[in-house]
Amino acid sequence: MALIGIDIGTTHCKAGLFREDGTPVRIASRPTETLRSPEGYAYYDPDRLWVTVASAISEAAAGGEAVDGVAAGAVSAIGVASMAESGLLVDRESGEPRSLFLPWFDPCAAAFADVVEAADDPLSRFAKTGLRASFKQGLTKLLWLKQRRPDAFRGAVWLSAADYIAYRLTGVMATDYTLAARTFAFDIAKADWDRDWIRHFGLPPDLFPDAFRCGTKIGRVTPEAAAACGIGSGAAVGVAGHDHVCAALAVGAVAPGDAYDSMGTAETLVGTVDASPLGAAEYESGLAYGLHAVRGRHFWMGGLSASGGSVEWLRSLLGDEPLDYGRVLAMLDRLSPEPTGILYFPYLSGSGAPQPDPKASGAFVGLKAAHGKAELMKAVLEGTAYELESIRRAAEKAAGRRIGSMVAVGGGTKNRHWMQIKADVSGCRIGKAGLPEATLLGAALAAGVAGGAYADAERAAEAAAASRSVEWVYPQAGRHERYRKLYEEGYMPLQGPLRLVYHTFS
Repeated sequence: MALIGIDIGTTHCKAGLFREDGTPVRIASRPTETLRSPEGYAYYDPDRLWVTVASAISEAAAGGEAVDGVAAGAVSAIGVASMAESGLLVDRESGEPRSLFLPWFDPCAAAFADVVEAADDPLSRFAKTGLRASFKQGLTKLLWLKQRRPDAFRGAVWLSAADYIAYRLTGVMATDYTLAARTFAFDIAKADWDRDWIRHFGLPPDLFPDAFRCGTKIGRVTPEAAAACGIGSGAAVGVAGHDHVCAALAVGAVAPGDAYDSMGTAETLVGTVDASPLGAAEYESGLAYGLHAVRGRHFWMGGLSASGGSVEWLRSLLGDEPLDYGRVLAMLDRLSPEPTGILYFPYLSGSGAPQPDPKASGAFVGLKAAHGKAELMKAVLEGTAYELESIRRAAEKAAGRRIGSMVAVGGGTKNRHWMQIKADVSGCRIGKAGLPEATLLGAALAAGVAGGAYADAERAAEAAAASRSVEWVYPQAGRHERYRKLYEEGYMPLQGPLRLVYHTFS
């Protein structure tokens, strides 16, 4: 069985053709075109997004020709994953857009986050949604749209990015649990929409599509969509869900205690726990929670919005032209493997879990005249590792379970110094997974569940195990102890005073 995974991302839309065992056959990528309205907010054009994705599918599937042993027209199932909180309103009958596509990162709806937060006790709402109120979420975006275009809501449906592409493929409007939850209007305890909560804001209770677990077949590729994508019609289609959660299938992080680290411009740590009612411990962790692709389990998630972004920022400052990665690695090679003693707080775009604070700012503490470019670069790597450690410890405390290893994916895994620092800071072994496109593979595995290749998501993850290779990096005990002291006696105690400064002068 040949499977296609789709990943609709903030900067790129990708499609990948995979065999049933998870082996990639061909991958295609297209830029995600971000536009600006006259008022200044960012948006995606729905039709352009569809054309972009259809073009990527056509290239990945070789336009219907036989490719690398996969017969022409052999695609059996398609899974669609995407960035989480981006969405639009469409007409329920015609499918025509009623609004522009609003991306997760645009703060146009920021004023409504306070409105939503004030409407319920934060802990009670967290117990239902696994989240705190944020401007990113679908509900705040909908309140912003309602203020501007109340007429657009009659007979409309809110679809996420993955939902919309799945609709264009099948003509069926549906979503999965992980994307539904990011609207802040979905009750994960009941796995259903919280219609009383939706009505509270004057919104139609049927504003959202039916929601299903990742890997559910919602429909089949129509002849019209097949022609646009250069594939045969009839393939099963499923909404694979939130990109980071979907990638958990690819790396095999599906059992309680498993965790994986997605290292990109932003960094996200995602783990698995047995499903249970959410309470004060989970709330106080600062982490986000949701329904896992595997039945009977939850995922937890924490992130740092400027991880690789901090590296890129410093690269651009250290030379007239950004330092290339070869020079960065060469600089790090010349340094001692011991801690720099510099504390870098990587909050160029605010801080996330376990201490979410949009007003947090970056800082270097402990600079000396002897420190140079190399020490600053290593300090940035150390600071992002300290922040990842704060997420890991928060997850351990909330779950009451040791996290002794993490599997990492993404561009940051190419930096061996960064990987070693993470291992030394955490005291955990860190695995570098040989998966250049984890979300795409996860989406393809979800497609396999929808198409009947695998009995469920857990079996899908097992089926791809042979295609995964993991190179482990182990902590050095002495360095771990020195990093532990810097973390516990420096990095964490300074959080309070620094945040006080941020809020005093913001």
